[in-house]
Amino acid sequence: MLHWASDAFVYNLYPLGAVGAPGRNDLHAPVSQRIGQLYAWLNHVQALGADTLLLGPVFESTAHGYDTADFFRIDRRLGTNEEFAQWSKALHQQGLRLVLDGVFHHVGRDFWAFRDVLAHGQASAYCHWFHLDFTRRSPHDDPFFYEGWNGHYDLVKLRVNNPGVREHLFDAIRMWVEEFGTDGLRLDAADALDLGFQKELTAFCRALRPDFWIMAEVIRGDYRRWISEGAVDSVTNYELHKGLYSSHNDRNLFEVAHSLNRQFGTGGLYDGLLLYNFADNHDVERIASHLKDTGHLYPLHILLFTMPGIPSTYYGSEVGLEGRKGADTDAPLRPALAPSDLPYRGAHPDLLPVIQRLAALRKQHVALGRGSYHQLHVSPEQIAFLRQAGEDRIIVAVNAGGASAQVRINISSTRRLVDVLNPGHTFDVHGSAAVVLLDAHWGRVLVPES
Repeated sequence: MLHWASDAFVYNLYPLGAVGAPGRNDLHAPVSQRIGQLYAWLNHVQALGADTLLLGPVFESTAHGYDTADFFRIDRRLGTNEEFAQWSKALHQQGLRLVLDGVFHHVGRDFWAFRDVLAHGQASAYCHWFHLDFTRRSPHDDPFFYEGWNGHYDLVKLRVNNPGVREHLFDAIRMWVEEFGTDGLRLDAADALDLGFQKELTAFCRALRPDFWIMAEVIRGDYRRWISEGAVDSVTNYELHKGLYSSHNDRNLFEVAHSLNRQFGTGGLYDGLLLYNFADNHDVERIASHLKDTGHLYPLHILLFTMPGIPSTYYGSEVGLEGRKGADTDAPLRPALAPSDLPYRGAHPDLLPVIQRLAALRKQHVALGRGSYHQLHVSPEQIAFLRQAGEDRIIVAVNAGGASAQVRINISSTRRLVDVLNPGHTFDVHGSAAVVLLDAHWGRVLVPES
């Protein structure tokens, strides 16, 4: 049975940033009531055509959310558990699914068990929850050393195979499902997280909900290691993320074509696997800032929504919002923003209706979500490919060039190609081929006429 994620379009929201929460959490301050700001996003997400909302961290943390202090409590800068449960209920009533950020590799220094170690040293019952060395001091001058994540010692690595840690984390997930109706998880830093733990976590979640979806954040490596071995359902496709922007910047679509063939062509490494595709997210620069020519936003998004995998949009990028990392902060990538701000904050508000059209096409044509991939044409600034699932055939042709171009497409068993992205345009097939005219920085989604 195909998973619901096969046809999903994911909208990625970073709540602490979007609601304008303070950058640091006073863990003794009264609870704020910012969750109310999230209701407006539900109508926006639905209107855009997305059916799944992926949230950045929402649980009590010291700063950015990835430094968890309490897995069982919604961050006080957002609101209460009860308010979040009501908001999640409204989300589900609108037919959306909810995916939460599961940050299990590490916690923050304010995590209650780590605070106990700071207070009691080797006498703490929680020493075995962390990777500790009492023969030397930490970079924070604690009387012991501990492992952090990637050299960041505000992030304390957990021993996820410790029975107490595992039970604590699994109890939290159970609560997220039972109280918030959570439909899936994004596993943060999964490429640094024990694979055996991920398999156990997936089995646990499947026992709670057979249709639960788990996606792993993996920057580098063979994605088959996570999916084929049953650890998760999907993996972040950083290879195609890079190919999407750099092939446009270099005016060399051979790069993205190579990745698509390598991953999804006949005999491809990930043929039949469901990867998570994105143009940007909370960790990388906004796609409108990455591209040298923002006219490329349009052909890039046509590719994003028609190539194999699950497409996603990061909040604000549907209008070409710009954002670059600061010297020592990712805060510019995670701005305070409301849906009503979008037409005034992004330089490309006309990108939003393009995404709506592409999202609608994915719902109408099963081949775009589940079909095979076959390259038909590639040149420095043009690419065309076929997606097919049973009788449903879709041809996608994209022009990244700044001038119009023609592409010859070999196609059999039809007399005419009908453009469903640009209604009213058709192309006749002569001798098993059609010459398709492509406007600058644009593309076509073509259906063989029956």
